[in-house]
Amino acid sequence: MNQKSKIENRKSRPGHIIAIDGPAGSGKSTLAKLLAKELAYTYIDTGAMYRAVALKMHELVIDIEDTNVLKDFCSKINLCFENKNGINRISIDGDDYSEKIRTSFVSQLSSKVSSKKAVRDAMVRLQRLLAAKGSVIMEGRDIGTVVFPDADIKFYIDASPEVRGKRRHSELQEKGQDVSLEKIIEDEKKRDLMDSTREHAPLKKADDAVYIDTSDMTIREVVAKMLEIIKQRKIF
Repeated sequence: MNQKSKIENRKSRPGHIIAIDGPAGSGKSTLAKLLAKELAYTYIDTGAMYRAVALKMHELVIDIEDTNVLKDFCSKINLCFENKNGINRISIDGDDYSEKIRTSFVSQLSSKVSSKKAVRDAMVRLQRLLAAKGSVIMEGRDIGTVVFPDADIKFYIDASPEVRGKRRHSELQEKGQDVSLEKIIEDEKKRDLMDSTREHAPLKKADDAVYIDTSDMTIREVVAKMLEIIKQRKIF
């Protein structure tokens, strides 16, 4: 998409779109929620959508290597995404997957499933519909590069695998899940490799995205920096 098209698309929207990309554990989900609250925007967690689809496929024992089966599944799936008071709820065919998708096992499933073009095409269509009215903060791995290359502002949030692993380890411990820190860090590195080398919509920083390394920053410090950048851009 050229610069002229991006500008025209932005002008045609009733509200702005902020894209936040980055690897797992970088803090982008927490940041997106806080930023959405500060700006009174709707927060959309695209990762949750892929996780829910991946878990549903696992439950149905769907062969993700069978393209025809994937296309058929994606054409019939009834995925409902709701954001109520900043809290995302996601269901498929009437079943709530909001809590079930927050495990390391589902993270690995999601990375494999999200690499499939049929799945990505279906999710991108839905994500664009969800954000059609604007005034949205959408986070994921390809928001600024594929889903909304015309986003008003793009951020790429990053941190070292070790720092991201420690954050994830703390989250799982709080939920009572006993997983070793070493395994989580190794999983983070594997996920990074899979996401950044996949054929369709790989994880990468958009050329015009603002890069922020959160390794040595608090969440509040990062939010303050993002708000300052948004203020400097004068889009509101």
